[in-house]
Amino acid sequence: MSRRRALSLGLYAAATGLLEPLAPGILRRRIRRGKEDPARVGERLGRATLPRPDGPLAWLHGVSVGESLSLLPVVEALSRRRPDLNLLVTSGTVTAAGLLAKRLPAGVIHQYAPVDGPAAVARFLDHWRPGLGVLVESDLWPNLILAAQARGVRLGLISAHMTAASARRWSRTPHGVRQLLAAFDLVLPQDADSEGRLRALGAATGEHINLKLAGEPLACDGAELERLRGAVGARRVVLAASTHPGEEALIAGAFRSAGVEALLIVLPRHPDRGEAVAAQLAAEGFDVARRGAGATPTPRTQVYVADTLGEMGLFLRLADVAVMGGGFVDGIGGHNPLEPARLGVPVIAGPHVFKARAIYDDLLAEVAAIEARDAASLARHLRGLLASPGIAQRIGEAGRAFAGRQGAALDRALDLLAPLLPA
Repeated sequence: MSRRRALSLGLYAAATGLLEPLAPGILRRRIRRGKEDPARVGERLGRATLPRPDGPLAWLHGVSVGESLSLLPVVEALSRRRPDLNLLVTSGTVTAAGLLAKRLPAGVIHQYAPVDGPAAVARFLDHWRPGLGVLVESDLWPNLILAAQARGVRLGLISAHMTAASARRWSRTPHGVRQLLAAFDLVLPQDADSEGRLRALGAATGEHINLKLAGEPLACDGAELERLRGAVGARRVVLAASTHPGEEALIAGAFRSAGVEALLIVLPRHPDRGEAVAAQLAAEGFDVARRGAGATPTPRTQVYVADTLGEMGLFLRLADVAVMGGGFVDGIGGHNPLEPARLGVPVIAGPHVFKARAIYDDLLAEVAAIEARDAASLARHLRGLLASPGIAQRIGEAGRAFAGRQGAALDRALDLLAPLLPA
């Protein structure tokens, strides 16, 4: 295929080139809003803060927290399979970077992804010189992808997710999106809907791989787990995991209506909301303690706000029931229920889980999770699971069994990527 860019992609490159001088000012404003790391903002302009190690290098990219989490099993497995291979992981958000700093294996390099301006992209690729680039889900930046292809980088788009809305937007530039997708040597959609949309846009797709279904149970600090278990005592624990605005009050209200003797732990999806969440729940009349302020739950504490990064594994191990956030308000689409399922924790989810609908449908069909349509049904399910630990255990074990069967997806993804790895 000709490497001459489609008209839409050429216009995009020209426009972003003209606008690129504005990027430093935009990034400074984002720093003031806490959206960028001031010590590493140069990375967003393609200026590396670390030297490139000698030898072959593979680059993996996940824009935000969910995508970065789904990459971790790939990174860990590649580190074991190819210890000679240097690994670079990029992400686009401060929250994802903080999480990766705690979770990446030793020796794996992290950088912020460059903005999609021609000069920033060129600096990034000229410094790191990857032999392979692996993007997950749906982060398609034309300048970055086409510049990598022009330098001979082999490219994979794995666990590819394409929503109907995104497909409609891309279809307005059919020649451009076809050329963009043709830059990938491997496209592995995560489900049948994404496959159909990607094929309609011109992608040559392979088999289905959903990285969010793969992976090991989240790790935790064992000593801290025992300390918190001592603080919680004999009380049962309900974990509200990865919550968003509007969900904390709903879940806390249902918890109160359930009338159970338990501790509610609220883990906001974005930890910087912790202080506001704690204040809101205190105003609702709850006795609240906040981990981000250094507090430990006491016998009086009714709600413990866990506003810290990278501790989901810790709080899941404390939990008797996990209420998954992202599904009780419109517009979020739900979050991955397999993190609690891998640890045998029974899951309750809300009805608005369109981003993870296939996973939830499978879990619900196997009675490996419960759906709560509203606050009243959530209260009823909480009361039932905490009053009947045997039923809760059976649901949790069904979830664990389901999650265990998904592990083969990771090995298959690595097998398909193997021919693209630099020697």
